[in-house]
Amino acid sequence: MNLPRIIEAFFDADTRNDPDALVAAFSRNGSVTDEGVVHQGSDAVRIWWRAAKDKYHHVAVPVEVASAGDKLRVRATVTGRFPGSPAVLNYTFTIANGEIAGLEIG
Repeated sequence: MNLPRIIEAFFDADTRNDPDALVAAFSRNGSVTDEGVVHQGSDAVRIWWRAAKDKYHHVAVPVEVASAGDKLRVRATVTGRFPGSPAVLNYTFTIANGEIAGLEIG
């Protein structure tokens, strides 16, 4: 699978449980929308990621990628401590200037 370097950096940081590397993949004002809640800015993204890891102990493995305009959708198998694990989720990234400007998970 051919993922852009910044998307590879996101999933690699997530797998390695490295919040600094994960936040570094986002623009300063980047956002994550997960479970219907928007987390905007570096501090909010870090807090969201740590809370999700603490709650679900999840690992996401990309299995498919598709692009549409300025969006890149990655389907990933997510395994963790949650009902229905493993689940396939869509990670829809918006990339701007080589950074993640937005991420929607659903």
